[in-house]
Amino acid sequence: MQTFKVTRVYTSPGGHSYFDALEYPLTDAGPIGSLSDKVAVSQVIFRKVPPGYDDWHNAPQKQFVVLLNGGVEIETSLGEKRSFEQGEILLMEDTTGKGHRSRNLLPQERTSLFIIF
Repeated sequence: MQTFKVTRVYTSPGGHSYFDALEYPLTDAGPIGSLSDKVAVSQVIFRKVPPGYDDWHNAPQKQFVVLLNGGVEIETSLGEKRSFEQGEILLMEDTTGKGHRSRNLLPQERTSLFIIF
C-alpha cells in the first residue's frame, strides 16, 4: 500500500519535544492518482520567513507546515536536529513544553503554508 509521509513534532508528558514519523494511507483513485482520507482543518496561513530566522518557540497551534521553498532545520528540546527541504510536510503539535528551534538552512527568505486544525 502507498502512503504519504509526514514528520511529526510533539511534546512528551515530560515537556520535551520529539520527532515521530507518520504515514497517511493512500487509496488508488484511478487516473487522478492516490488519495488519503480527508483531514478536517479550519484555517490556512501563508508565511514568509526572513533570511536569518533562528528561534526557540512552541507551535502556536496544531498545524501542518508545508515547506514551499527553502529549507529549515528543526531542533528538539533534547538537541536532536533534522533538516527538511522544499516540498516536505511537518505536523507541529508541540504547543506546550520546552518547544523547538527552527532555523533557515540558507540565508534566504523561506516560504511555507500553515494548515491549522
